[in-house]
Amino acid sequence: MSDSAQESERGQIHAIREAIAEGKNPLSMQGISRWENEVGIDPIINRRVLELDPLPAPADVLAQYPLTAKSRELVAYSRDELRACLYGQDDRLVVIVGPCSIHDPSAALDYAHRLAAMKQELDSELLIIMRVYFEKPRTTVGWKGLINDPDVDGSHNIRKGLLLARKTLIGVLDQGLAAATEFLEPTSPQFIADAVTWGAIGARNTESQIHRQLASGLSMPVGFKNATDGSVKVAIDGCYTAAQRHTFFGIDHRGRAAAVETLGNPDCHVVLRGSSHGPNYDAQSVADAMASIRHEMSEDSAAAHGLIIDAAHGNSGKNEKQEIRVVRDISQRIAAGERNITGIMMESFIEGGNQPAAPLSKLVYGKSITDRCISWPDTEALLHELADAVRSRRWN
Repeated sequence: MSDSAQESERGQIHAIREAIAEGKNPLSMQGISRWENEVGIDPIINRRVLELDPLPAPADVLAQYPLTAKSRELVAYSRDELRACLYGQDDRLVVIVGPCSIHDPSAALDYAHRLAAMKQELDSELLIIMRVYFEKPRTTVGWKGLINDPDVDGSHNIRKGLLLARKTLIGVLDQGLAAATEFLEPTSPQFIADAVTWGAIGARNTESQIHRQLASGLSMPVGFKNATDGSVKVAIDGCYTAAQRHTFFGIDHRGRAAAVETLGNPDCHVVLRGSSHGPNYDAQSVADAMASIRHEMSEDSAAAHGLIIDAAHGNSGKNEKQEIRVVRDISQRIAAGERNITGIMMESFIEGGNQPAAPLSKLVYGKSITDRCISWPDTEALLHELADAVRSRRWN
């Protein structure tokens, strides 16, 4: 079938589906049967589904864009380094830093090049991992990230987004940087998880059984954020649940429906990110959270040894100037000997602040289209301050 014929048929399918969704009868029963047989429209099963666009199997994507031997070694080694920091065997501070979300792969790799130089300079004090976030959870609606809508125009070319995400991760690894990301869609890890050193379960999903089960089978440490209302208990429960064995619905590397059985992930830990009621990065909040964690979690778990502070989101009111102050407050406490904080997260990009989402041609280069980010010059200064704080803590 020619491209124009395929496009015409797609247009007819959309029209029929929309009519069915509105309760109309666009076809006779004979016509409906024909369309059910030929293009898969079923007004009972898919009344509100406009289209099912098949995606490539994860195995095919990984074969098309494989990790090099050097990148595989980097992922494996950085995961071990991260575990050592989380369990207190390595006294470096974990720093997860980078854009709120990736919308321009070229700008992301530009940022990665800059961050790689800082990693090389400060590696004795800081374990630097770059935020490479492709999926954005939404309270209501909005741009859902590079995988969902790579052209930032509402076209939702997920096939393109998946491939772009994987290529971007490979580019970050090629710079010698480990990568961190949030896992939102339960099937997306099959396409990208082999390139990820640290995973996050966000505040909106930390209570989700699906995401707790997912974390139980992931091969890297995973941070559970406190809920948007401030509850740390749900993050602790997430860590506890993810440490257990589970069996659940999923897909395999060929994209086939599968019953997934996991071993459990003991490397999960709590991330304090503030809430709609205010920040929770202060010393008392950290002490209270650690007391609750140690009451619930085994000493064999990463969570019992310390937590990560997210300096953005509720801890800064999504204001990058306040985020800078939060990082400096934490830096001073680390320098004074604070031991319960094993890591910090910062939202940072080339340009400070943010801008409305739009196609690339209409955007300022290197500036966030989601949350406000700390500028690169300020990021450099903060990384040096954190490294100085770690040196001071070693003397305490």
